Amino acid sequence: MDGAALARRLTDSTAAAAADLHRRTGTAPCLATVLVGEDPASVTYVRMKRDRCEKTGIRSRHVQLPATTGTGQLVDTIAELSADPAVHGILLQHPAGPHVDERAAFEAIDPAKDVDGVTTHSFAAMGFGLPGFASCTPGGIMRLLDEYRVDLRGKRAVVVGRSAILGKPAGLLLLGRDATVTYCHSRTTDLPSVLREADVLVAAVGKPEFIRGEHIKPGAVVIDAGYNPGNTGDVHFESASERAGLITPVPGGVGPMTIAVLLAQTVEAATRQLAPA
Repeated sequence: MDGAALARRLTDSTAAAAADLHRRTGTAPCLATVLVGEDPASVTYVRMKRDRCEKTGIRSRHVQLPATTGTGQLVDTIAELSADPAVHGILLQHPAGPHVDERAAFEAIDPAKDVDGVTTHSFAAMGFGLPGFASCTPGGIMRLLDEYRVDLRGKRAVVVGRSAILGKPAGLLLLGRDATVTYCHSRTTDLPSVLREADVLVAAVGKPEFIRGEHIKPGAVVIDAGYNPGNTGDVHFESASERAGLITPVPGGVGPMTIAVLLAQTVEAATRQLAPA
């Protein structure tokens, strides 16, 4: 499953939508990124997102905060961005540090600007099928499944991982498409037997090559949402690809879709906010 190619097409359509919005309103969509500290990986991710914004016609406003920034100051900073009509989307790069209450920081984001899908409002919208913004990686996964015409109705979907921004929302989105969803995690009994029942398997466990070919049901759709050091996913690609009907590579699968969805949702948020009352 070629996520890189789909991401390019989505980004192209997003750039066209951004240009059209700018032409009609005189305002370019704006994404604010907030980074606490200077973790090298986080700095790289934020720079990549800002570069993609520039190439897509989205203005980028970056807020760099010291590593010592506490929860109160971070919440105040995000609240100011939420109240700023010139900002249409807000991304808090995480982790923000062990001393920060990230949930409190996320909840300071105006749901209308939560283009990363991290607030409880967005989570509820995903669960109830209401208007809102999907968490970007799960949203990208769903677009990939649609691109490859994977019919989810009645299928057994297994999600390995239960994080609030990946595993849990991925399961909710799959459930909303009539899949029968099972969540697995570190305390799941006899995990391999559960994996072998999956028609659609989403790996989001954060352990390199944790899932191997012998765990895959023949013909299953395998979505590897993991990204570990050395460009390694959570799935052992060589052995899994011998049994899977469809499989995402790492890199080039889910990863590019995450940023593409972030940009698309930023333009969507700006379009809603700039629409005539």
